[in-house]
Amino acid sequence: MATDVSQATQIPTALPPDWTLADFQTHFDGIPPERIRMYPPPGTATVADVLYLDTHHDCHCELIDGVLVEKTMGHFESRLAAVLIYLLERHVEGKNLGIVYAPDAPLRIMPTQVRMPDVCFVRFDRMPGGKLPGEQVPALVPNLAIEVLSPGNPPAEMERKLADYFAAGVELVWYIEPRTRTATVYTAVDRKTDVAADGVLEGGEVLPGFHLPLNDLFTRAEGTGEPI
Repeated sequence: MATDVSQATQIPTALPPDWTLADFQTHFDGIPPERIRMYPPPGTATVADVLYLDTHHDCHCELIDGVLVEKTMGHFESRLAAVLIYLLERHVEGKNLGIVYAPDAPLRIMPTQVRMPDVCFVRFDRMPGGKLPGEQVPALVPNLAIEVLSPGNPPAEMERKLADYFAAGVELVWYIEPRTRTATVYTAVDRKTDVAADGVLEGGEVLPGFHLPLNDLFTRAEGTGEPI
């Protein structure tokens, strides 16, 4: 008699069913294997798994094509993010522009993509009813996404993240490089501006009137700068 395979054993996957391990490694090229979670099985993870690890294991993971990838952030990178959050919040405060999020805020930017930018800004006109969503992982796409690079973020990973951001509808991306005290500003995957250590980050149309000299950002993060 033929064996009846129940639907319970047919686990849906966000990855092609004919993939080999080599295909998986190529797709996630650059992401250190120690940051890739093997449970739930790669390709089957969901938003619920992101929340479970955050709640029960204090582990912040992004969801990439049904795969849980741990988020990494160093001590100084975290400090830079904190300063950026403060300065952005101060700029939007009272202007009723939108919401500034910290690094542990998961946002479902696409059906199979949950990302946690180190810092991000979402205008109110992207929020349902113009209000802060009540969901733990809202379907929101930032207008501005900021990543503070660390040694744990290899170039291939950041290229993939950049492509995901703009495919989802992000308008402006800043990559901050602490080691050189510089930044790269993207307005599209193939349109970028390098900002030197003595240069200025501009909010453009996304954050009108926002100007931040990089030197001020780094000296303030180090606790040696004057009030901005």
